Formats: sequence, C-alpha cells, structure tokens
Amino acid sequence: MKDGFRQCMAWLHTWVGLVAGWVLFFVFVTGTAGYFDDEIDRWMKPELPLSARVEVGDRAAMLERALDRLESVAPGAKEWTILLPGEAVVPRGARGLAVRWEEMPEFGRDQGRRGSEGLDAESGEPVPDVEPRATRGGQLLYRMHYLLHYMPTTVGILLVGVCTMMMLIAILSGVVTHKQIFKDFFTFRPGKGQRSWLDAHNVVSVMALPFFLMITYSGLILFPVQYMPGAIYTVYGGSEQGVRAFSDQFFEVERDRSYEPLQRPHVALDAIVAQAEAQWGDGQVAALELSHPVDAVATVTAQRRHGSKIDFREPESLRFAAHTGEPLAALEPRHAVGQTRNVLYALHEGLFAGPWLRWVYFGSGLLGCAMIATGLVLWTVKRRKRHHKQGANASAFDAAGLRLVEVLNAGTIAGLPVAVAAYFWANRLLPLDMADRAQWEAHMMFAVWGWLFIYASLRPLRRAWVEILWLAALAYALLPVLNAATTDRHLGVTLPHGDWVLAGFDLTMIGLAAVFIYILRKLDRRWTKGEVTA
Repeated sequence: MKDGFRQCMAWLHTWVGLVAGWVLFFVFVTGTAGYFDDEIDRWMKPELPLSARVEVGDRAAMLERALDRLESVAPGAKEWTILLPGEAVVPRGARGLAVRWEEMPEFGRDQGRRGSEGLDAESGEPVPDVEPRATRGGQLLYRMHYLLHYMPTTVGILLVGVCTMMMLIAILSGVVTHKQIFKDFFTFRPGKGQRSWLDAHNVVSVMALPFFLMITYSGLILFPVQYMPGAIYTVYGGSEQGVRAFSDQFFEVERDRSYEPLQRPHVALDAIVAQAEAQWGDGQVAALELSHPVDAVATVTAQRRHGSKIDFREPESLRFAAHTGEPLAALEPRHAVGQTRNVLYALHEGLFAGPWLRWVYFGSGLLGCAMIATGLVLWTVKRRKRHHKQGANASAFDAAGLRLVEVLNAGTIAGLPVAVAAYFWANRLLPLDMADRAQWEAHMMFAVWGWLFIYASLRPLRRAWVEILWLAALAYALLPVLNAATTDRHLGVTLPHGDWVLAGFDLTMIGLAAVFIYILRKLDRRWTKGEVTA
C-alpha cells in the first residue's frame, strides 16, 4: 500500500513538474531578478547621478527647510511626508532628502493628487530632475514574474497561479517520494549520467526547501480574489460590496475618513526624530508622515527603516502629537486579514531584508532555477535512455515528444538567460530618442528568446546546448564592457566612488558569466567521455 502511494506521488511529481516547469523557470528567473529591481532600475538609467554619501549636518534646520518647501508647494494638503537621508551611502532607489505630499481629495474620491520632490539637504531647494532614458528597468522583470507578458493581466495572473499551485504539489509530492531525502542531500555522484542529475536535483531541492515552500504558498495567498474566490464569497458574500469589503481589509484601504488641511506643526520635528531614535537607534528613522484626521489630533508618524528581520515585538512606526510632541498610543491593527497579507508579502518580496539577506534571497531564487532546470533535464535523460533501449521498436510519436521537450529545455534553460541579457544590451544600444523605446527593450528580449528556440530546434541537441550557453557566457561577460563603451558609469568610476549598486550589477554579470563557463566545462567533460546527458 505504501509503495503504491509513493509510486502515485512519484508520477504526480514527475508530470506536474514537467507540465508547469517551463513557465515556472521563467517565473523564477524574472522573480529572482526582481529582488534587485531597484538596483537594475538604476543601472538601466545611467543618466542618474552616482550614489552620494549624505552627510547630515544640522538635522533640525534640514527638517525645517523640508517643511518650508511643503508649505510652499502643497499648502493645506491631506498628508505631508519627509524622507530622511541615511548617514551611509544611500541604498537602493533612494537618493537623499525628499518630500512627498497628497492633496485633499476631490468630492467623492478617497485619494487626492500626489507629488514628490528631491531636495538639497543643505539649502532645501529642489534638486533638478534628470531625465533618464525611457526604460521599464527592473520593474518590468519583477512584474513579469506574476503577470507574464503580451497577455491580459487577469490571464497572466491565473496562468502563473495554476503553475504555482502545481509547483506546490510537486514539492510536497517530491518530499513524499524521496524516502531518504535528507540523506540524499549529502550524496552527489558526479559523472554518473542520470544518477548525477537526480543527485543534483535532490541537493538543490533540499538546500532551499523552506524557501520554496514559503515562496509558493505566499505567492498564492497574495492574489486571493483570482485564486480563492470561493472562500471570499463564502465569508463576505458574492456581491460587489462584499468583494470590495474584503479588498479594503486585505490591502488595508482606508475609506470614508475625512481630514483637516495640514498646518505646520508646533513641535520641532527634530525632537520627534530624537524620541524615535532613542527607541530604535541612530539613523533608523526613514520618514516622517504628517496628517490630521477630523476625528483625531494632528499626528506625526515616524517610520522605521527596513531592518534585517521581521520582529513582531517592535513597532515599525511611532506616533506623536504634532503640536505637543507627546507620544500617542499605537493604532490597533485594523484587520487580521491585512496583517496576514502584510507578513506574507514582506516574506515573499524580502521587504525587511538588508543587503546580505537580500543576497540570500537572490541565491535561493537561483537554487529554485536550478531545481526546475535539473528536474526538466532529468525527465529527458530518463526518457532518452528508455528510447535508446527500445531501438527499432520505439514509436515515432514518443521520439517526436522527446525531441520537443529537449528543444523546449534548451530554449528555456539556456535561452532565457540570454534573452534577459539581451534586455540589458538593448538598454545600452537602442537609440535614446527611439519611439516606444521602453517597449522595444522588452520586444528585443522576447525576439532573441524566440530565435533561440528556433535555433535549438535546427541544431543537434548537444551543439545547441553548448552554443547557446557560450552565447550566455559571452553576453554577460561583455555587458560591463558594453557599459564602459556607452556610458561613464563603468567599474573604473563606480568602484572608486563607492557606488556599490552600479558596481555590484557589473560584478554580478561577470559572476553569472563565470557560472555559465563552469556549466560549459562540466558538459564538455561529460560529453567528451560519451555519457548520455541532456
């Protein structure tokens, strides 16, 4: 009975993984890149200034200048926000002192028009905006991992959701199938053909198993209206008002609350920052938000910078009375639904992660790509071995199906990384004044990917793998060279300046090129020995 159940799970694991594998590989590649979407945005906009080490001198005067600017540009607004510069090199997408505002909503609307400006920390004057080249940057890759591309939004979300559910099934059935899964984690036998692929698949699968479970489950939870409408209708009813009530709780949308036009607070904002830092530590205040609900006092809310962990015991914001500076009680969480969503969203996106933990997320995403790739390759290795044993008795239909899967594997596993590199190359090579330039960057990515599928179908399988992987290695290795030839944001500038966002991108491209060269050497060594591999 147990053996029959395990065989059923093995069948489920194999076929569910194969059917969804190519879409999931695309989702993992683009989603892994999405962990550094802000950094990719900056690299793809080389016109933006280099990251500067912001020295915060007279903080009290700086905050007063920011208030002066808000009073000038958005008097009587619904909300003012002052984003404080860090004391170290400004991380990710931030670029120093900035202000944001939301105007009073028009009648019948919940939100007003929004605006923002970067400010000089010393003078308080607006920093002239630099017009970067038209690009969707890292945000496009991030959005692709749950929307795909060239299809309606709802269709993309549903397709990714179905494949994500299939991945969750594949993970759970894989755990059941492997009786000695943790023992196999410490076993790798290189040069053994099918056995080596299975060992590699086991190792990378177990290495980041908690991450894979978290990322698939949380991904399903983040789109409940599309993925779990029955549960929503059961609890909230099937009417439009019921769905809207759920969405308001899930996304913590605040409706039907009136606000007084803002006035300059009486208390010095620097004193509020000092109170927050006394609890959180120096430099931990990321922003100050000012608002005045009709049914409450005017409030200044200090927002904490993203830390290196999710800590439910420490608040991420502190509230103070705007006119006295007295601490106010923390707001009670409005809905458990919204709290649950926020925690899962933070885990899925790595919002709480500092630089090193974000690299752990990135590495776990690469392991996910390796898990899917080795599983797809293992399927073809096993079927080809069986096909060769059948010899003249092998059916033409089976041979055609095997060839189709092999071409899809080569075009997806080896070809998609080349397509992503083509996206970066297009950013540097397309004319800056080109119409629909941002769209053409994406078009170039998919054009190259489509061409590589055709190429893989026309070449002998082994030659296709080797040649596409060589193309991937060259595409990534030469990206820093292309960057140096077309911009002044190359390693010779970014490393001495200490701009680790831009320098890190170029160095990561070199690292990825080294990975592809390593894979090429391993494949060449195995095929030279005449082993049967993918």
